Amino acid sequence: MRGFIFLLSTSLCACGAQPTPTMFGAERFEATVGGREYVVFLKGDRAEVIRLGHARRGEHQQIRATMLDLVPRLTGCRWRETSVQGDSGEMRGLVTCAKG
Repeated sequence: MRGFIFLLSTSLCACGAQPTPTMFGAERFEATVGGREYVVFLKGDRAEVIRLGHARRGEHQQIRATMLDLVPRLTGCRWRETSVQGDSGEMRGLVTCAKG
């Protein structure tokens, strides 16, 4: 039974970050910054950023700043600052993308 639970947990961990249901079908971007992995989802005028892995006390402010920076850097879209919600684990909000 232990082997089954280990196998199940290992296979679930291998799935990586999954978007919220409203972001299913979104374009996916992946980045590693400062040794930490992030996944960005972009769908229409919405974006979602997920941090993978554990964060220690004192790291959250820098992680949040990195997450805010990743959307424009990876997607070319900019956050509508008043719409951003979340924390250093998961963040989402509206974006404005250049026509093109």
